[in-house]
Amino acid sequence: MNIRRLTSDALLSVIALTIFIVEAQIPLTFAVPGVKLGLSNIVTLITMYLLSKKDAGAVLFIRIILGSVFSGNTMALLYSIAGGALSYAVMCLASSTLSEKQIWAVSIFSAMAHNMGQLLVAALVMRSSAVFAYTPVLIVAAIFVGAFTGLCAQYTVLRLKNLRLK
Repeated sequence: MNIRRLTSDALLSVIALTIFIVEAQIPLTFAVPGVKLGLSNIVTLITMYLLSKKDAGAVLFIRIILGSVFSGNTMALLYSIAGGALSYAVMCLASSTLSEKQIWAVSIFSAMAHNMGQLLVAALVMRSSAVFAYTPVLIVAAIFVGAFTGLCAQYTVLRLKNLRLK
């Protein structure tokens, strides 16, 4: 890995981590418990489209691990890793077929996958499949939240695509 790429990944990780920590401090009162905007995912999407899938994965997992450490919520690490891994896999597949003008769709699919990953962990931890009753609510939330973060990333990527970050 060259110095420029390492520096870009580190900077993007810090930006994502900062957004994650600031967002965690803002008490959002949604009608759906546990739903948050996931604004740090904007950085992951931007990284995927401007740099590479590998860089996006590094930024995502650095943010997840350090976010868990800095927030002091180590139990959330299990949920975040599962959601992040599934989300990242879907993001990689979707970004291979969808263009820069369809990042909003990649983000929606990714948000849905993230929620499903977290539900899978919840079902294993609680030893109950009852948590899957929450799936329709989380799918609807993922559509709205994913569209918002995806559009933010899409407009940023379209503006910055001529900037050389590699």
